[in-house]
Amino acid sequence: MDKTLLEMATSPFTTSLLTLRASSPSSYSKLSFIRASSRRDLFKGVALQALPLLLLRPSLAREVEVGSFLPPSPSDPSFVLFKASPKDTPALRAGNVQPYQFILPPTWKQARVANILSGNYCQPKCAEPWVEVKFEDEKQGKVQVVASPLIRLTNKPNATIEDIGSPEKVIASLGPFVTGNTYDPDELLETEVEKLGDQTYYKYLLETPYALTGTHNLAKATAKGNTLVLFVASANDKQWQASQKTLKAMLDSFLL
Repeated sequence: MDKTLLEMATSPFTTSLLTLRASSPSSYSKLSFIRASSRRDLFKGVALQALPLLLLRPSLAREVEVGSFLPPSPSDPSFVLFKASPKDTPALRAGNVQPYQFILPPTWKQARVANILSGNYCQPKCAEPWVEVKFEDEKQGKVQVVASPLIRLTNKPNATIEDIGSPEKVIASLGPFVTGNTYDPDELLETEVEKLGDQTYYKYLLETPYALTGTHNLAKATAKGNTLVLFVASANDKQWQASQKTLKAMLDSFLL
């Protein structure tokens, strides 16, 4: 027998416990309960002491204004600049999405993306679109970045958004990811094609009375590598009246 185990087995404490168990089972049970309770209290105390540290971790605590950790936008200091990096999303870590950026009001907060929507479970070969990041403000609305594998839209590798089709064709495929439920072509009010260097963007204005995301939606889409990336800004009627210009500025700032 191992020396340590032998010492434990023959220690006075162990011998006393065995004697107590044989002579008085009920007393032994009470003692065991007390020992178990003490262990639980000990672990509970450690957990409570560690809790504040966990709450301070950025990955677990998102209920802070983005202005407290994002830098001011060089183009407009009244906004802050979000530049996505591999630490932000599973797809960026897997190399499935190229880094993107956009501006935000400093009072907005980052929202959690459910694991099942984040693409975390299917990287690096996801067959369906996933949500990259989400930000929101109760008074102004919300924005999110959605990514879709190109294979879902075209068989051509490294296709540009023009290769995929017209603005109307692209939004017909991705509309449900803008609205959160269904898409009706009659909800599309405006389209615009924007070229910035070698990158082409399709921009959309939608009025979506039955959408889960909001009655007003703005979207901007482009393709790069093997992924199409869609930026969506959403608001209800009250938010739209107050923040229409802000949401459009955020949409215009989106770059891949």
